[in-house]
Amino acid sequence: MSKPIFLALLYVARSILVTAFLLLPQSGTSVLIFSGLMGLLWLSTVPPTNALVAIMFGTRYLGMLGGIVFFSHQIGSFLGVWLGGYLYDRFGSYDPVWWLGVVLGLFAAVVHWPIREHAVERPVLQAAE
Repeated sequence: MSKPIFLALLYVARSILVTAFLLLPQSGTSVLIFSGLMGLLWLSTVPPTNALVAIMFGTRYLGMLGGIVFFSHQIGSFLGVWLGGYLYDRFGSYDPVWWLGVVLGLFAAVVHWPIREHAVERPVLQAAE
């Protein structure tokens, strides 16, 4: 299966799961089910992302490129938590944060869908003679 399409479907699934969690009655059981499913959906993006990086940029620098991807996710996590606190202070509820997460999940799906899964063309460097 195409990795970009698979990633897009994972992001859509996250958005659907969060929407269902927000709209359905909540209980201790529903929180546990939501948490388990969200954990699976969250971690399931790592292998196809790394595979896509390897296909597009090669395996020579996969560790470094994977590190850059991981680092950018940490920045996103920080900003997400900070924005969550800011929006809670502004609105007195986490609802806007949850719905923003749904929208961002759909945005991630739209961004990943058109990725072309092939090596990026790089100029050939000539060795010094």
